[in-house]
Amino acid sequence: MSKLSIILCFILFHSVNSISALETQNLKPEYHNPRIPKITLSSSKKFEGSSDLVNLRYHMGPVLSSPINTYIIWYGKWVPSQKLIIKDFLLSISSSTNHRTSPSPSISQWWKTTSLYADQTNSNVSSTVLIAGEYVDSKYSQGKHLTRLTIQQVIGNAVKTAPFPVDHKNGIYLILTSDDVTMQDFCRAVCGFHYFTFPSMVGYTLPYAWVGNSGKQCPEVCAYPFAVPGYMAGGGPSALKPPNGDVGVDGMISVIGHELAELSSNPLINAWYAGEDPTAPTEIGDLCEGLYGTGGGGGYIGQVMKDRVGRSYNLFGRRGRKFLVQWIWSPVLKACAGPNASDLKP
Repeated sequence: MSKLSIILCFILFHSVNSISALETQNLKPEYHNPRIPKITLSSSKKFEGSSDLVNLRYHMGPVLSSPINTYIIWYGKWVPSQKLIIKDFLLSISSSTNHRTSPSPSISQWWKTTSLYADQTNSNVSSTVLIAGEYVDSKYSQGKHLTRLTIQQVIGNAVKTAPFPVDHKNGIYLILTSDDVTMQDFCRAVCGFHYFTFPSMVGYTLPYAWVGNSGKQCPEVCAYPFAVPGYMAGGGPSALKPPNGDVGVDGMISVIGHELAELSSNPLINAWYAGEDPTAPTEIGDLCEGLYGTGGGGGYIGQVMKDRVGRSYNLFGRRGRKFLVQWIWSPVLKACAGPNASDLKP
């Protein structure tokens, strides 16, 4: 459940030694934006954000251990190219279908951190994420301003009118709103969130996540670092070029990844989180918000890659796609981790 914090620190980035093409990619990526801190006296191999003080605990609830069926609700106006970017990301998660086609570091490798989380039956979060159905709500059935309650009515309509099953065990419902739809607390406090539906509203208890397209409303907040706040102009970092050429949708990708990781490890808000208040938990995505590579932290996103035309990314997906996706808290390393880390070797 994301708690948005606007990054206030400057990012200085520059290109360093280019590396050879990664597997099937024709473009030669360069590492950039590292601002890697100098090595301290510690010889620890832990990753960025490591801390023994983070009290992430298991609260005895279920995780999504069976193959995860994702039911997408496209709310508002979406063009095919935008849908394709998001679906390529979702279909890149499953290692069973992508380990041979996506170069390293890949989206499926990134998801392995989430799959480390298990429930009391020792069942881990599934490594398989499927798109089980899609529903288009292009007529804005609940208007162009949504709340946390009306979003549940959107799900209820989809379950009742679309060929969506009531998938209690394996299903998650992903509501994506177009750039002309406002949401309660959007841009001010959240870029996305996850929860579960109330039987009084929908008739069932179903895990869901919402993410909005911030391309026109607040790209400098929810699509950072593909857009930067105005106060940084002239004296701060330039915005990074989005890997798929769409600031709003490329910004959504990381938020979707954040929410899916948390939804899978804490679907009913009674599994994995830090803090004592289940109404405001700190989850495995929250602990690593704004961190994308080695050297990240303190306002720096860390070391990522840049291709020949200047697009920034840190992970590869299916069909040659590139994405910039935040890291996830590892219960093994007790730190934020991602497959693009430069110090990944033991």
